[in-house]
Formats: sequence, structure tokens, C-alpha cells
Amino acid sequence: MMHSFLRPGCVLAALILACSSGCATTNTTNTARTATEQLLLSNAIDQSLNKVDFSAMHGRKVFLDATYLDGVDKQYVIASLRHHLLYNGVSLAAAADKADLILEPRSGGIGTDTTESYYGIPGISLPGGMFTLPEIKLVTRMNQHATAKIGLAAYDAGERAIVGGGGVSIAQAQHNNWHVLGVGPFTTGTIKEELTAATGSDVYDPSNDLPRNVAFGSGSSGQFENYAGDRPSLLPPPVPGRSESGIRQTGHSGR
Repeated sequence: MMHSFLRPGCVLAALILACSSGCATTNTTNTARTATEQLLLSNAIDQSLNKVDFSAMHGRKVFLDATYLDGVDKQYVIASLRHHLLYNGVSLAAAADKADLILEPRSGGIGTDTTESYYGIPGISLPGGMFTLPEIKLVTRMNQHATAKIGLAAYDAGERAIVGGGGVSIAQAQHNNWHVLGVGPFTTGTIKEELTAATGSDVYDPSNDLPRNVAFGSGSSGQFENYAGDRPSLLPPPVPGRSESGIRQTGHSGR
């Protein structure tokens, strides 16, 4: 009796499920510039600026003149420069006539390039065009890299004389996507390292791995160190009321 009662109910439920349908749609959008491109550029800019030693400007009033800085992500470069200056004990002046020093950044090139390569057998067309052998890609690599070349010059706000050698700093960031026999992508490169470190227990700091090769002075030792080729790097004019030995180094220390 129980089985005869349940059987019609089961049949009815099965019919309802068979006739029913459902769907869900999720709308997604993408920004005009991909996150990978932006991360590549900002990483290359970070590396480039991390090579610069701003510690000799400690205690000075500096006006950042971005007149000659142009190109993509200009605002990020300016904001990063301001951050570095503030970190090194610099007071940012609102105008050139209120500053001790004027710092002029310039862009020698900030952008990305993409290359694609593969290991396998290229497509071959037989004589007469009757038959074509398709290409066989065993391993493919899509590489996108960003380059940031930033130049810096500093000069006295009053005398308009150059302070230190200044120089040019250049750096690259890379992002690789590998496919093996159609399986992938397997990601390698600078962005992968940065994201892995930033989402782990340690914060990624490119300055730990990169030497500084641009500087405007060497601190309180009085010995001028050459960071920019053959041009000497000089200390800025002394701060009134402050001895040279009172200028402290505040830059990132090597670890």
C-alpha cells in the first residue's frame, strides 16, 4: 500500500524536475588597461626609484618640478618620488621660490612590450598547395615586460647650480605565461614573485635585491661616492645651524 502511494508522487516530482529549467548570468567587465600591465609598469618604476639614494637631501626643502616628466603612469612616478623624498626626511616645498633644492625628474621611456615564442614544428605547405601540415606547439611562452627609465637632476633653487651628478636609473619587470602541450598557463616572472610575497608572510621589497646607482650625495662622511657613471655626486649646501655630522642617513639599508 505504501509503495503504491509513493510511486505516483515520485513520477510527478520527476516530471516537474524534467520540465523545469533555471539559469544564472553574471556580467563581467574589464578595465581599459589590464591589471598585469599596470602591475608590470608600477613594479618597473618601483625598482628604478629604489636604485636612487635620496638620503643626502635629508632636512632640506625640495620642490619637485615635473615639467619634463611625461608618459604613461606619470602620476604614479610623481607620487612615488614624493614618498621617497618624505621617507628620507625631506620637506616638500609648495613652490620653487620656497625651496632649497629643485628636483627635476624626466622619463626616458616607460612602457611595455610583448613577445611570443614556441618550441615545436612549424606549419608546412606541401608543393602545389594541395596539403598543409599544421603547426605543432609543444611549449609556448607569452612574455610581457615593462621598462622604466627615469632620469633625475637636482640644482640649487637660488644659484641654479647643479647639486650632485644625478643620473638615470633603468629597470625591467617581466611576466611569463607558459603552456606545455596545451596545459597552462604556468606563470613566472617579477609580478608572480611580487604577488606571492605580498600575499604571504613577508612583504616584497625590490630595494633589498637592487643596488642604488643614482645619488645626489653620500651623507655625512664627506667622501663623495660615484653612483652615476663618471660624474661625481656632491652633497647639497649645508643646512643653516646644522653641522654636516648631524645629517643622518634615512634611506633603506641593505639586508
